[in-house]
Amino acid sequence: MKEIKNIIFDLGGVLLNLDYSRTIREFQKLGIVNFEKLYSQKNQSSVFDDFETGKINPQDFISNIDTFSTKKTDEKDIIVAWNAMLLDLPPERLNFIKSLKAKYKIFLLSNTNEIHIDSFEKRLQSNNLLQQYYNCFEELYYSFRIGLRKPDLNCFNFVLKTNKLLPKETLFIDDSIQHIEGAREAGIQAVLLEKNTSIIQIVPDIIQSIHR
Repeated sequence: MKEIKNIIFDLGGVLLNLDYSRTIREFQKLGIVNFEKLYSQKNQSSVFDDFETGKINPQDFISNIDTFSTKKTDEKDIIVAWNAMLLDLPPERLNFIKSLKAKYKIFLLSNTNEIHIDSFEKRLQSNNLLQQYYNCFEELYYSFRIGLRKPDLNCFNFVLKTNKLLPKETLFIDDSIQHIEGAREAGIQAVLLEKNTSIIQIVPDIIQSIHR
């Protein structure tokens, strides 16, 4: 194995804590009783894919979600329910990534959407963490901005080619197995972050084992 020179992190579930069950419960209150069948960590319907690749805008997304409800819903209620899964980003994780920048090029690659990022970045701003977050990475790649999402091979190749990264010199950390498999298909050294495990715990051990 080649020495690691680059590290690509996922956002949700890796840096940012998530709780999908909160969004499921909020949408159930809005009359979408089977929301977990429409959207989960492993699978989702096409409207979510389209939103995460920028094919539809927030208003179109909200209108689509409204069609699944058995109750009269308000746009603000849908946004609140959709954002309910977003929890906190512990500052120590940002500090850890900052410490890695002394030796590695650090990138972020996230399947996400305009509503989530708007809410997430506003929270960081209110806690005076937004600039620190930006400064942690060489580049941040959000799926809705680049029009590509994991585990599509083209998504990983886009990041590699844009930054002239060699796959075997690149480590990818994600909490979804299908994304890990996609990264490995691109030749990247990819590691699954298990539930209830922190990057602060595992990344040093991973790097050490690769360089051994």
